[in-house]
Amino acid sequence: MIDKNKKILHIVGAGLAGSEAAWQAANLGVNVVIHEMRPQRMTDAHKTDKCAELVCSNSFRSDDWEFNAVGLLHEEMRRCNSLIMKAGDTAKIPAGSAMAVDRELFSNEVTKTLKSHPNIEIVTEEVQGLPPQDWEHVIIATGPLTTVELVEEIKALTGEDSLSFFDALAPIVHADSINMDIAWKQSRYDKIGNCGGDGKDYINCPMNKEEYEKFIAALLVGEKTEFREWEKNTPYFEACLPIEVMAERGIDTLRYGPMKPVGLSNPNSNDELYAVVQLRQDNRLGTLYNMVGFQTKLKYGEQTRIFRMIPALENAEFARLGGIHKNSFLNSPKLLNGQLRLKKDKRIRFAGQITGCEGYVESAAVGLMAGRFAAFEILEKNIEPPPIETAMGAMLNHITGGADAKTFQPMNINFGLFPPVPIEILPNGKKKKLKGMDRKRFYTNRALQALNNSDWV
Repeated sequence: MIDKNKKILHIVGAGLAGSEAAWQAANLGVNVVIHEMRPQRMTDAHKTDKCAELVCSNSFRSDDWEFNAVGLLHEEMRRCNSLIMKAGDTAKIPAGSAMAVDRELFSNEVTKTLKSHPNIEIVTEEVQGLPPQDWEHVIIATGPLTTVELVEEIKALTGEDSLSFFDALAPIVHADSINMDIAWKQSRYDKIGNCGGDGKDYINCPMNKEEYEKFIAALLVGEKTEFREWEKNTPYFEACLPIEVMAERGIDTLRYGPMKPVGLSNPNSNDELYAVVQLRQDNRLGTLYNMVGFQTKLKYGEQTRIFRMIPALENAEFARLGGIHKNSFLNSPKLLNGQLRLKKDKRIRFAGQITGCEGYVESAAVGLMAGRFAAFEILEKNIEPPPIETAMGAMLNHITGGADAKTFQPMNINFGLFPPVPIEILPNGKKKKLKGMDRKRFYTNRALQALNNSDWV
């Protein structure tokens, strides 16, 4: 039984993020109360009352920490004594180089571990709306299925127009995979935005008439994903229709919409511009570019095939593919500080998918960080964020300021969020870039060295 005479960290939600946050804080000696509404009130997706129930896939994706960003995140979390990774390793089942788990065994292991911890109490109750004012330290980790009541109160507090909707994701491309012999940088009419710039804020990928018509034909017949049963009642926003839905309205719809060629001039060719795909910088580091207006429900394999039909993207590497699904997430770069605290109510932190991360492991990692930040605050100690060179630090930086608040969308961990690999200058003055596996190994070695030199392990 926890000592209620001491300061308490209240955690709303016992998903992966809330469970990890509770574990991290409790292990630092903080009293934690987890408030979980299931089974008193079930969601449309959950089937049990267990902590950290996996409602979709049972895969934690790649476990290769040397050459894969999510595998690196696994390793960092293991070194930080992650409950989610401990339970995942216990419940692991064969999946090649990926990490897959027996979902029932995994959830049971998390639940059993939390219930047996002397500093943790789990209360079955729904927290309707924002937490009571006498809760001095709170982490909200309610995930993408946050209740309508809580969403409405967050909207009222933050002034945000919308938090729960079909989340329209456009693909994001690694900048160094774009063919700049075909593409060029220019804003329409060379306009300079409110944040400055030089009139070259977009990368433009031109298409002639034949290329455009083949592209539209491929969009129309490309295989699409279906909405889950519990998503089907949420309508599209007209402002973020899937690109294939726009294409169905007529062959020239996209050419007069997001692919309009006006206000641009191609320095690489004298041919008349028929259509243009614009890519907008997606992070401050300039390593990621968003395909403007390309939200889609094409299946992932189809997206890769069809979008590589675009000249200049024939060898594109995607940091994230597009999608549309029901989601609830904050505009975190605008609303949260560097320790995941809500700027308008500093007693509240957020963790998990509601912060704008995607994926089981990413959600748990944000929970890990939120739990430690809150615990150190309660203990009146200081802790710096994880180094930006690490997977955790890169993700934290992205969701709390590294991403553009105007275009912020949920993101999986990927090497495009990390500080770029330095370019070596050879004795003859030529530049040497690390590529392929050497580049990935540099990221992972640098990350683990930075983590080991920090206070997080």
